[in-house]
Parts: sequence; structure tokens; C-alpha cells
Amino acid sequence: MIAVVYSGSKTAFWKIADEGKVIAECTMPGINPCLNEAKTILSQLNKKATLVNHAEQIKKIYVFAAGASSEDRKKELARTLETFFKRSKVAVKDDLYGAALAACFNHSGIVGLLGSGANCAWFDGKTPQKNNFGLGFVLGDEGSSNYLGKKLVIAFLKDELPAELKAEFDLKYNLERPQIFERIYRKPLAQQFLSNFLDFFIEHKANPFIINIIDEAFDSYFKIYLLPTVKQHPNQQIHFVGLVAAKFQDRLRLMAAKYNLEITSVIKEPIYNLLNYYSN
Repeated sequence: MIAVVYSGSKTAFWKIADEGKVIAECTMPGINPCLNEAKTILSQLNKKATLVNHAEQIKKIYVFAAGASSEDRKKELARTLETFFKRSKVAVKDDLYGAALAACFNHSGIVGLLGSGANCAWFDGKTPQKNNFGLGFVLGDEGSSNYLGKKLVIAFLKDELPAELKAEFDLKYNLERPQIFERIYRKPLAQQFLSNFLDFFIEHKANPFIINIIDEAFDSYFKIYLLPTVKQHPNQQIHFVGLVAAKFQDRLRLMAAKYNLEITSVIKEPIYNLLNYYSN
């Protein structure tokens, strides 16, 4: 029995399979080793009956997690999971590696990650090329749900939202300025708070103001992440992975066309391809 885990900073997706057949699945809060302490991750694991019930039977766990970019972070997360899954061997890679494997399998290609965070890399069929893009939600993540949420909150605080959107925002979230500052500057996991506003973008994705934020975010993503990668690795297929890429695929493809690029595939949930890869 194996388990495959794909985790952004906001949500971790689990699928458990036996002889290639999925027998259980669940989601839990993200298991980013840069943001979540071991005791927090263990507490969340213990709340999931699906994982508790199968902990003794799982022999191998393949984990792809945001924040697991350094060897120390990978080992730290593996130790934490092996404390809970005592009979399992845990292999940890970062989420970009998982996205690349899900999109390209054993072929080369350029992979863009647009979910709760953002990244991009050329994948040689074995390993994503190292880059300097992963600056996190404070300094980077252009185009991600964190970034979109930040732009929406700023527009709200500056009273720049159109009247109809402001009314919808007030009705949906009922937030005041002090609450927002408290949540972002004083409480933990501000990036999850910002990512939660993605629902607002999805609900109002036809609104011109929202479209403009999305287009500006994607344009920044292309200039900072994708175009430099394409320049270094021309004539490679381009793949995107993540909820933001999937939900706003039409805007993403229009942005690609603006730069005379073509997107080969967009994958919303890479865990299905990853499970297929390791099951076979």
C-alpha cells in the first residue's frame, strides 16, 4: 500500500492506493515545512480518520510539498511523517518537482506552477532546474492565489473596489481594516488568509476589475518567471499546474498568446498523474 501527497501551503491532497487501485483519499491543511511545525502537522494528521485508519498498512509515502526545497526541510518533513506512519518509508520532494513529474512524466519541458504559490522551471525529464524564483508570498509568488488575494485586499483597503464589488466583498467577508491588519501582521499563516480570497476571483471572474487584476498578475508572472525560462530553453513545451492556472486558463492562454507562446497543457490537480506514475 502506498500514499501520494501533493501539498501547497494551503491544502495537502492525499491518495492511498493498493495494487494500483485508490482505496482512500482526503485533504488536510498544507504541510509546508517552512511554515508548519512538526507538532502542528502531527496534530492535523491525528484529526484525519482516513490517515489514522490506514497508518499501519502504508509502506511507502511519496510527498511533494511547498517549502520542501532544501535537504534539511525534506529530512525534517520526512521525520515528522515517519513519526506518525511508523511502518512507512517517506520520500519528500518539493511541489515544483511534483508538478513537473505530473505534467511531463519522463520528458523534458517547462513547467509553471500557479496555485497558492508560484514557480517555474525547466524539467530535463529527471529534475527541475534550480532557479531563484521561489521568494515566497511576501517577496514573490506573482500570479498565485496569495498574490491575487493581496491585490484584492489592497484595493479594498484603499477603497478602490468598484461599488458593486465592494458590496459583494462586504457581504461575503464582513471584514474591517483592523481585522485585516491583525490577520496579516500578527497572526500566523497570513498566506492562507490571502489565498482564501481566490473564491471571490472565481465568483467574479467576468468582472472587468477582477479580469484586470488577473491579467496584471499573469503578466508579472510571465515577465519574472516564464519568459526568462523560455529564453534559456527555447522550443520546449510549456505546461501549467495548479488551481489558479486551471480556473483562469482562458486568461493564461491569452497572456501566452501576447508573448507568442503556446501552452501545451494545464493540470488542475497533479496528484492524479503522480498517483498513476507511482502506482505503475
